[in-house]
Amino acid sequence: MLDKVKQFLGLSNRKTGNHLIISCEKLERRVALLEDGILEEYNIERDTDRNIVGSIFKGKVKNIEHGLKAMFVDIGFEKNAFLHFWDALPGLDSGVEEVNRASERKSKKKITAKDVPEIYPVGSEVMVQVTKGPISNKGPRITTNISLAGRYLVLMPHNDQSGISRKIEDPKERERLRTILQRLDIPEGMGVIIRTMGEGQRARYFVRDLSLLIEQWRQIEEAFKGKPAATVLFQEPDLVDRTVRDFLTEDINVVYCDEEAAVERMQNLVGQISKRSKKRIFFYNESVPIFEKFNVQKQIDDAFHRQVWLRCGGYIVIDETEALIAIDVNTGRNKGARDVEKTILQTNLEAADEIARQLRLRNIGGLIISDFIDMKNRKDQQSVYNRMKERLKRDKAKTHVLAISPLGLMEMTRQRAQESLTGSMFVTCPYCSGRAVVKSPMTMSVEIQRALHSLMRQRPDVHDIRVIVNPEVLNRLRTEDEELLVEIERKYEGRLTFRSDPSYHHEKFLILDGTNNQELRA
Repeated sequence: MLDKVKQFLGLSNRKTGNHLIISCEKLERRVALLEDGILEEYNIERDTDRNIVGSIFKGKVKNIEHGLKAMFVDIGFEKNAFLHFWDALPGLDSGVEEVNRASERKSKKKITAKDVPEIYPVGSEVMVQVTKGPISNKGPRITTNISLAGRYLVLMPHNDQSGISRKIEDPKERERLRTILQRLDIPEGMGVIIRTMGEGQRARYFVRDLSLLIEQWRQIEEAFKGKPAATVLFQEPDLVDRTVRDFLTEDINVVYCDEEAAVERMQNLVGQISKRSKKRIFFYNESVPIFEKFNVQKQIDDAFHRQVWLRCGGYIVIDETEALIAIDVNTGRNKGARDVEKTILQTNLEAADEIARQLRLRNIGGLIISDFIDMKNRKDQQSVYNRMKERLKRDKAKTHVLAISPLGLMEMTRQRAQESLTGSMFVTCPYCSGRAVVKSPMTMSVEIQRALHSLMRQRPDVHDIRVIVNPEVLNRLRTEDEELLVEIERKYEGRLTFRSDPSYHHEKFLILDGTNNQELRA
């Protein structure tokens, strides 16, 4: 009872339970989900790169590529959006169990991929929804299967199939929701999906959700009729509103936000559904920044290192490449146990937990290869595989994971709807161009000596040469390679002078004529 009173007053223990921490700044909004003080989810949105996944556009078909079985649609971006023929066919997601409704008509002709070019010829206007934002040099990926997400339902205006999320596993609950779904007054030609959040909710909440979604759809239809092509008809809510819709469930004990206007907006949105939930949202107004107060910033900094330590003393190394994400698991300091197989299993199990967490935190997508420590026992391999599948259940992105191969590798895919956090927060290093390494002082010494030999052979008239280098390279030249430089002076009867410049990159050096300071090139 005391805990409930503290929670009501916003005084609940900040290290236990599930907390949503929201930071609103001028250029950026951040949302962190803490479970017993541990960072489990992290989302970020900036004004300059607003997420367009889920937004609906009125586009115009520019060209059809029959070989690719796809078309390119202008939706107002620099690059045309990509629409595969299969994404233009109505259908339910594999993660949803279809529920037949008595009012459904099955007499409609089934559309196939061959029909798509005739339905959407070049120059035709089409309503599409973004399923994957622009990544690197690729344009957005789109679908004509429009879906509008509410709190408990997803409305599909162009698809008369309905279903229930397979993540709701309780058979009795599924039967109850199936009955509610069959009784909903869904307009003809439309369908709905009951989301995971609908588990345990009363029928009236679904009725209210459906009414709001239908009204939203009517507004989109009106916009489609009145607006020209290549324009937005509906934009996904911002990060704060999406958080209320997708994260603020009964599992969340309390929400803290450092912007009063955002708190009021969230309370108004939640108040329409649950007055009890409204009382869990509080305005944070202390002098210490909110992410520091709840130890979120330190966890973010630690989580985004290339090397991530595990509680047992092992660690994982995460490398993002063009083709795939490579994750390596190592025992590290976890070598004290006498039972080697038990130590390896413990490290791999903790690695599976951390890998699943890191995929969510970094928003990593695409092909992911995890190199676990070799396990001889097939039972241990199955345990790690089962642990990974269990931890991936909470991931909102679609995932598919395979059992550990004989080489100790676990292959998996994760839905990639937008740039990873690493891709959106960092740029390629201008010095190493993405290699993540620079040439060693020894390598640079070899290159400088090679350049001096070439230059002094071609320019016998130049006897006074000055070389400017990075301090670390100069240290190598003065200590280990001094005799080699003296030999160059003797051979070409010249004089070499070296000077360091801290502003010089490790791989940069400049050779000048000592008499007039003009740059010399071989």
